[in-house]
Amino acid sequence: MASATTAPPPPGNLKRIVAASLIGTTIEWYDFFLYGSAAALVFNKLFFPESDPLVGTLLSFLTYAVGFAARPLGALVFGHYGDRLGRKKLLVLSLLLMGGATFAIGLLPTHATVGSAAPVLLTVLRLVQGFALGGEWGGAVLLVSEHGDARRRGFWASWPQTGAPAGQLLATGVLSLLTALLSDGAFNTWGWRIPFLLSGVLVIVGLWIRLSVDESPVFKQALAQAEARKVAHADTATATDAAEKLPLVSVLRHHWRDVLVAMGARMAENISYYVITAFILVYATTSAGVSKQTALNAVLIASAVHFAVIPAWGALSDHVGRRPVYLLGAVGIGLWMFPFFSLIDTGGFGNLILAVTVGLVLHGAMYAPQAAFFSEMFATRMRYSGASIGAQFASVAAGAPAPLIATALLSDYGSSTPIALYVIAAAVVTVIAVGAAKETRHRDLADVESPADADPATTRAADAHTV
Repeated sequence: MASATTAPPPPGNLKRIVAASLIGTTIEWYDFFLYGSAAALVFNKLFFPESDPLVGTLLSFLTYAVGFAARPLGALVFGHYGDRLGRKKLLVLSLLLMGGATFAIGLLPTHATVGSAAPVLLTVLRLVQGFALGGEWGGAVLLVSEHGDARRRGFWASWPQTGAPAGQLLATGVLSLLTALLSDGAFNTWGWRIPFLLSGVLVIVGLWIRLSVDESPVFKQALAQAEARKVAHADTATATDAAEKLPLVSVLRHHWRDVLVAMGARMAENISYYVITAFILVYATTSAGVSKQTALNAVLIASAVHFAVIPAWGALSDHVGRRPVYLLGAVGIGLWMFPFFSLIDTGGFGNLILAVTVGLVLHGAMYAPQAAFFSEMFATRMRYSGASIGAQFASVAAGAPAPLIATALLSDYGSSTPIALYVIAAAVVTVIAVGAAKETRHRDLADVESPADADPATTRAADAHTV
């Protein structure tokens, strides 16, 4: 049987799929990162004004972390229905949820207007953001991975990953422009709302593009094969139906090692990213004496470089493998942490740009092959669930508390050393996890089957040799 990924798809169709995934993920990450930047810069004053500045920042980052707590739930729900109904429908829903929540944040009354209800409403909307993003990532990367040319899957699947730096670039750029044009008083009073309200326009554009693309051919092929097996093996349909109705059960039964590898692989990638892009706004302005505008500009420049290098790292993973590129990034980020903070401590703008840029380039070596790497681990009818669960459950322990832990360590010790050691420990976990994984770049997604997807006659043999 010919594989859906063996022959390259028409270039125009693939580029349209990549564009739809990239624009959608850019908008979703814009919304998510906008909150993180605002949490570091203004939410402590607007929603937690009765706290001292650093405690207010901690409380602000706590609402930021709440969004990560909702991401595993989003991964479970979107993964479940994405594996049953398809990738496209769920991606449209995730974009609507994220954009709606972000737009609503721009309309929220502050603590000065409604008191303690303000942070409660902010937290609820942050939960909706996290839920939506938990379902977005898996669907976006799978839509490209399952459409793309198997020989260049690392390259094409890395493009949705550029949505993260593109979203960071857009969010930081808008905030940087507003802080440059407005006084602190005007920005804190009404200017901060503009980037959140802008999300409504971006969502309309993203929906128009996403609705124009086709469902994944690999998923449609797997769905047709499953329906054919139900007809041919009616006597075993009950067991097969149960497996297909609960992709989570199949993932944990047949792919639990892959889930653990994905979770471990995300530790250094996720923690380092939020330390470099979110916590840096606190550290640079409070410990290094750098202005808010200077810190934002440094992240802005570094994010542009980050966007450019991710496809290059993805292409390299097609030639040398996912694991070598990923390991290079994990080891590199661990080694860079002490120079990273030393450069920031100088207070120089050039050193700040160098610190953040090198950090994000090394992060890109982990983030770029991640989409293809995780997609290749799981069988088609549980791929959305497996990739999403592995990625988003890790975010609760990694990215969610990273700015919070880093801020607390700075508050307790007044030094960057414990923060650097924190990131280095995460890098060690990632090196162990990826080192224990199998190389996946030669796998054909249409041929990766689990026992639940296989012909009942071969189920017992497949149980012993699950891919």
